[in-house]
Amino acid sequence: MSLRTQAAVIRGAGVIELEDILVEEPRPDEVLVRVESSGICRTDLEILEGTLEFPLPFVAGHEGAGTVAAVGSGVTTVEPGDTVALGAAACGTCAHCRMGAYPYCDQHTAMNFTGTRLDRGTGLRGLDGETVFGHFMRQSSWAGLSLAHASNTVKLPSDVDRSVLGPFGCGIQTGAGAVWNTLAVEPGSTVAVFGLGAVGQAAVMAAKAAGATTIIAVGNRQPKLDLALQLGATHAFSPRDGDVADLVRDATGGGVQYTVEAAGRTDVMTTAVEVLAETGHAAITGVAAGESFPVDAWKMIRGRSVHGTTLGDAAPSVILPRLVDLYRQGVFPVDRLMTHYSLQDIHQAIADVDDGTAIKAVLHPETAG
Repeated sequence: MSLRTQAAVIRGAGVIELEDILVEEPRPDEVLVRVESSGICRTDLEILEGTLEFPLPFVAGHEGAGTVAAVGSGVTTVEPGDTVALGAAACGTCAHCRMGAYPYCDQHTAMNFTGTRLDRGTGLRGLDGETVFGHFMRQSSWAGLSLAHASNTVKLPSDVDRSVLGPFGCGIQTGAGAVWNTLAVEPGSTVAVFGLGAVGQAAVMAAKAAGATTIIAVGNRQPKLDLALQLGATHAFSPRDGDVADLVRDATGGGVQYTVEAAGRTDVMTTAVEVLAETGHAAITGVAAGESFPVDAWKMIRGRSVHGTTLGDAAPSVILPRLVDLYRQGVFPVDRLMTHYSLQDIHQAIADVDDGTAIKAVLHPETAG
């Protein structure tokens, strides 16, 4: 038996259509989630643009949250009616998973980035029987119903506002995890964050929560710089103010202890390393596949380190409850990053993300099957 729901279906480069599709009931290791919020991430837009290739037609969305509608026979961690957020799936048995490094699971690509289940099949199809690909990050949450996996479905308190939960599982987790896990920022430290989208703003909030006393936000758009100051940054610079590297060094007496790169640009990655003090540590979160960035070898042998990070080096089941708890305390006001849209308004939402009007666009399906 399959359930009918509305989804945003990518049919070609730049072409996305709202359509009714059919979603299978969950297999033993799967969870069917009634989606109540789903963020728009740059990776989703790279699929829409054709930069990141997936089989078409395809349902994107990998920042979903909502209510469990049904569970497979082997699922014991959640049950119907639970409030959940969705992250990336992992096998749970490989060497990386056994160490808790779930973003680096040996099956990460196979489980999250093929458009199919591990058996190369798909649980989605059109009303006419057409094969529809999805299972993106084992959720494809640009739809009323998401066929998730037990490993990426995280139970959260039932009283939390599900309308803001979606982005927690990717962008918010990445920025916060880069500060807390990758860099292990300690109280009294100095941090610079480059790029002030959802990942960068989450890094600013995480740095404040970690007790950093100097937090420098670097970006191009004044509204984002202003927001970063409201969220915890002590300084905010843009290229309009002068040479950014010089400004950061001047503000910190020669260099910063930690940097988070969240712009996805190789020139910014280079700058994030250049402004480090000796023994400083940079976390690279931006995606620039196939590109490289130059780093001064002398700076590196003076104790500096650069660490690439996926999803903030965090297990969703560990970091998402922590983030939600801080949000409920008012310490992590991620709702201030969000602009909300119905799924029917996805084209406007995408346009607002592209022109910078929305930092984090969040979609809300009106019907879920």
